[in-house]
Amino acid sequence: MNGLPEFHPYIYLSQMFRLKSSVVIAHITGWLICLSLPLLFISGQTGDHKALSLLFSADYLVFLVTYVALFYFHTIFLFPQLYFRKQYVLYFLAVLLLLIMVNYMQPFDHLFRRMPHPGRETGWHPPMPPGSGQNGRPPGKPPVKVDMVSDFLFLLTIALSIAIETTRRWRQTEKRALYAETSKTQAELSFLKAQINPHFLFNTLNNIYSLAITRNENTAMSIMKLSNMLRYVTEYTRDDYVLLESEIDCLRDYIDLQKLRLTAKTKVNFSVTGSPGINCIAPLVLLPFLENAFKYGVSNHEASEINILLNTSEHHIHFYCSNKLFRITPDTSRTGIGISNTRQRLDHLYPDKYELQISEGNGAYAISLQLQV
Repeated sequence: MNGLPEFHPYIYLSQMFRLKSSVVIAHITGWLICLSLPLLFISGQTGDHKALSLLFSADYLVFLVTYVALFYFHTIFLFPQLYFRKQYVLYFLAVLLLLIMVNYMQPFDHLFRRMPHPGRETGWHPPMPPGSGQNGRPPGKPPVKVDMVSDFLFLLTIALSIAIETTRRWRQTEKRALYAETSKTQAELSFLKAQINPHFLFNTLNNIYSLAITRNENTAMSIMKLSNMLRYVTEYTRDDYVLLESEIDCLRDYIDLQKLRLTAKTKVNFSVTGSPGINCIAPLVLLPFLENAFKYGVSNHEASEINILLNTSEHHIHFYCSNKLFRITPDTSRTGIGISNTRQRLDHLYPDKYELQISEGNGAYAISLQLQV
């Protein structure tokens, strides 16, 4: 109900077992460092190198199991099940109860008392104050002692658990956000392609229909060129990039199909300079500019000219298209759809690697697109 996924300990454990070897080594190294500190402390306090014998004692085993179990119990259950589900009161009560239990067990104090101290072997003991009972305590009063070192190690273990689990969840959130962003980008690209391709096919089919109605002798050739373009659209546009030579062939077919409906008043100049080689380009990224030119740069009553230039080099592709602008339709709300979608595709596929300039003036419209290969 709070928007958090249901916690499953066995799923968490299975994820832990599937950790990378580097993470496992980091856990082992961390525990070796943390659990070796008490031995170094005891050895420094007693000056006795026999402190290493504690590694095989029952008290050290209790000390080890206490803090390892505390760390993973807090990491696997308490922190995700209570704190991340906003049950803060239960969480802090549980941590306080664990602290009381650790202080009652006094794992470090029991470990420290096993070590020989100066005075034990000589039989000398410091004098007890008058009225003190055994062990220097007033008779009849129960012993009350706080194991500061055990409590400090407890707090250190909890802090380390919180840091590790918070970092792990932050990284998971980052990965989910990155995956969602990637999926969104792919969906946007697919949507933009779907918008461009039907628009192109619709215009081309209308042109062929007009040729068929007038029984034009070029109808069969037009169908063949359309077939080539359909093959290109269906087989190659599933990829983000295609060979530039294939894109040029598609542009030639499109221009030839458009020429079939043009009158002698319209002149189309298309030239390619340089060698395409093995250069690649996003499929159909140039076609919307041609569609725009043939849609708004052609008139049956006035002379017009469309100039298309494609220059290729080893590292750049430069596309230029200019046409006379005829404002013949009142519906100008859709004039920029193809260009806008193409700009979005360029943003996705060529981030910081393209330069698009669109100029309009003196009754002319021109675009200049430069791509880094």
